Amino acid sequence: MTAARFPKQARVRARAEFDRVFQHGRRTASPMMALHRLADDGPVRLGLAVSRKVDPTAVGRNRIKRVIRDQFRRLQGELAPGAYVLVARPSARQADNSALRDGFLRLLQRAGALPVATPAGTMPADDPSPLPPDAPASTGP
Repeated sequence: MTAARFPKQARVRARAEFDRVFQHGRRTASPMMALHRLADDGPVRLGLAVSRKVDPTAVGRNRIKRVIRDQFRRLQGELAPGAYVLVARPSARQADNSALRDGFLRLLQRAGALPVATPAGTMPADDPSPLPPDAPASTGP
């Protein structure tokens, strides 16, 4: 079970580190949450801020944190190095777990921490290279 844990070196813990991320990091926001990202040479770390304004019950605040930590743990190997601080907003209270995961994933993509996933389709991609100028244009059968 130790592989599923969230180790101390993967957390933003000290107030000074939170302040540094808030002051020097870049913010990307959605109606449900805001992500502050500070790119540095350290390991990938996550800090969470879920206040009583978001959900007055501890059970609700802990659910939001648990879901975000789990999604972060799954994506940790793909993320760019640095510190990430997620600040939940009151609309996160009504969101179900999958909406929280998807919202967090979209924020990471918008922040540039993850590559944007291209939808898998059945059609081949368009060839971006145009025809050379001396190639004859086909007029049909």
